[in-house]
Amino acid sequence: MIGHEWAVDLLAEHVAQGRERHAYLFTGPQGVGRQTLAIRLAQALNCLQPPAPGQPCRKCSACKRIERLQHPDLVVVQAEGEGGTLKVEQVRDLQHSLSLAPYEARYRVALLLRFEEAHPSAANALLKTLEEPPAQVVLMLTARSVESLLPTIVSRCEVLRLRPLSVDNVAQGLHDLFGLPSEEAEKLAHISDGRPGYAVRLHQHPELLEQRQAWLDELVQLLSANRRERFTFARAVVEEKERLRELLQVWLTFWRDVLLCAGGISGPFTNPVYSSQIELLAADQGLDQAQMIVSSVEHTLELIDLNINSRLAFEVLLMDFPCIKSSTPA
Repeated sequence: MIGHEWAVDLLAEHVAQGRERHAYLFTGPQGVGRQTLAIRLAQALNCLQPPAPGQPCRKCSACKRIERLQHPDLVVVQAEGEGGTLKVEQVRDLQHSLSLAPYEARYRVALLLRFEEAHPSAANALLKTLEEPPAQVVLMLTARSVESLLPTIVSRCEVLRLRPLSVDNVAQGLHDLFGLPSEEAEKLAHISDGRPGYAVRLHQHPELLEQRQAWLDELVQLLSANRRERFTFARAVVEEKERLRELLQVWLTFWRDVLLCAGGISGPFTNPVYSSQIELLAADQGLDQAQMIVSSVEHTLELIDLNINSRLAFEVLLMDFPCIKSSTPA
């Protein structure tokens, strides 16, 4: 793990003292480390050769299979794709699986990812398992926030709220774990906004960095485009819902830079390559308008998750974007 030492220590103590909870909920923004922390806990619970009480070795067969999400006593449940819907049938299948004794491990572990995407009927179905958990079963849920889930779900879980780390902590973690040069580690730490999981993903998949750069280039170009050009762009990108969500999440980092600059908050931008455009927009739009644009992007992401007409929502957003005379990247 990069960071979150307090959570690691807490969970290690639970395992070492045999005080495991029947359900854990890890919340925080995507890429902050929710799934990694859950996997480390599953490994600690079922490690065959723990080097210390509550610590997984990550080398035994059980730890390695859990890392690959291929252990027979680990069940992963999630929506088919990000922004999709976790269905009640999936929860019912999980409940049947959890009714069986562990095949070889101490605990049967259920990992329910992005549970904010669960259909209300699926969330309600899980309540019975949370209220009357089978013996030797530990459930682990991940979600953006406690507010995105039913209060009855949250109240039955041990909640660990993970927050973005400092840029320095992420950069140091990338350097220590992957041997990255300081300059590259700091670059990824800035881009990830302190989310170590996302920083690691960018390091392991360089094509994601290239795609991110392309999306930011397109955003800057659109700021000097007319209505027809913006609508043409919308038609070209709305076909794939998951890809559209990723694009908007990248754009959101740009507009948050503008918002921070307009608010006079010092500190490095997430997207320093576009510092000149960010400063221009911050001066031109002001704090209130920058806040409105950030809210509009966030609202569009919510509409897409609710299966509202994606093209219409995206076109409305593009019309809310300001027009600038020049948008050549720095």
